[in-house]
Amino acid sequence: MQAFILAGGLGTRLRPFTATIPKPLLPLGELPIIEVVLQQLAGHGFEKVTIALNHLAPLFHAVVGDGQRFGLDVEYVLENEPLGTAGALSLLDDAPDHILVMNGDVLTTLDFASLYRNHVACGAEASVSVSQRQVYIDYGVLDYDGDGWLEQYTEKPSLSYSVSMGVYVLSRTAINRIPDDTRYDIPTLLQDLMADGHRVRCYPTDCYWQDIGRVDDYERANADFTESPEKFI
Repeated sequence: MQAFILAGGLGTRLRPFTATIPKPLLPLGELPIIEVVLQQLAGHGFEKVTIALNHLAPLFHAVVGDGQRFGLDVEYVLENEPLGTAGALSLLDDAPDHILVMNGDVLTTLDFASLYRNHVACGAEASVSVSQRQVYIDYGVLDYDGDGWLEQYTEKPSLSYSVSMGVYVLSRTAINRIPDDTRYDIPTLLQDLMADGHRVRCYPTDCYWQDIGRVDDYERANADFTESPEKFI
């Protein structure tokens, strides 16, 4: 099994942490985020990983190297300019039949191998891992008709949404749609696939998942990992 890690972003929402350190190299406990991800992938049976780089790329070579210490074959592709979450895949020399694609700044207990196997078994062009998120509204929410008459009043509701975890599996036919040297994001790819009649699979899970996009997200992920590292690796 092969994986592709997106690690070229600037991490602007995490400044000043990311002023001199790329976001996937920020520490969780004593380990960089990307080392946690690589250990997880190796533990789930992945053998080859390609890492897409841009911002402060040489630091990844110094930290990760060729991946042998993780039991992985790690290669790199370099984005000369940001190509988006799907565009970077156009830099692959030879796309496999299926590949797991994920952000390099995610802390999760997702079973990557099960996601991959489910994708292959169901014959999807693309699969998306899905988590539930609750959004709490601190106000009374009103529904009213076109004439201004109140139809429903809901005091401080909690709304549930199914959200992408930033972990996908793509088939070769999906990868071959990605244009060269053009910014192209995975949400656009998924919408284009569906518009052409292809199937996109959702993979819901109740596993731990924390996107590390903002300072409070990073602090929460760091605290959770430090408290129970054995939960993750």
